[in-house]
Amino acid sequence: MKDSITVDELAAMLRGGVSRVRRDLDLLTRLDSAIGDGDHGLAMQRAADAIEAALAGGAGSLGDLLSRVGWEVMSIDGGSTGPLLGSLFLGMSDGAGPAASLDRDQLRALFEAGLNGLRGATGAKVGDKTLMDALIPAVDAIAACPAGADIPACLAAAAEAAERGAEATRPLRARFGRARNLGDRAIGHLDPGAVTVSLLFRGFAEALAPLPPPRDPESEENPSHGR
Repeated sequence: MKDSITVDELAAMLRGGVSRVRRDLDLLTRLDSAIGDGDHGLAMQRAADAIEAALAGGAGSLGDLLSRVGWEVMSIDGGSTGPLLGSLFLGMSDGAGPAASLDRDQLRALFEAGLNGLRGATGAKVGDKTLMDALIPAVDAIAACPAGADIPACLAAAAEAAERGAEATRPLRARFGRARNLGDRAIGHLDPGAVTVSLLFRGFAEALAPLPPPRDPESEENPSHGR
């Protein structure tokens, strides 16, 4: 039963998220090529580099670590990716403060603060075909985690909720970004930002405990994939 995480464990979670995103950069590029500029994979590569650069500076408090990550990501050249993800991590930094470790309730508050930080940068909500379709369910899953569950179990639930949320963007029309100009042509495609959030949360969870393999999003994005 793991009831708290340290600064070093949070850093490991962030590295896990980066590793998971790096494995699927080509997928993110293909998804964005269908409904966007096709540069989301490159933007996330830059974001991953920025996160790793911030983590290389060592760990002080949880808030300091997340603030460093947030500002590094905020500065990348990648369209909306830097400001949105940077706002998420800076919000998480505000939620963490000077603490050196977090219990389960504090972890919930950390992610809720990150979500609130992101809400200051975008008005998107669930159903708008954005990263919020995965992030909001993930944060809600942590908040709804049963009393007897430990932190790895709560993160696993968040990862599963984020994956379901990303998959739920497939039948939606987009209301933000370039994809909204496509109208019905965006229907049938996953939102790359939502998929990115699902990858990050899977990486966070896998850094603390193994998870079953995820469903391949390309198996339905491209019916010929894997056949």
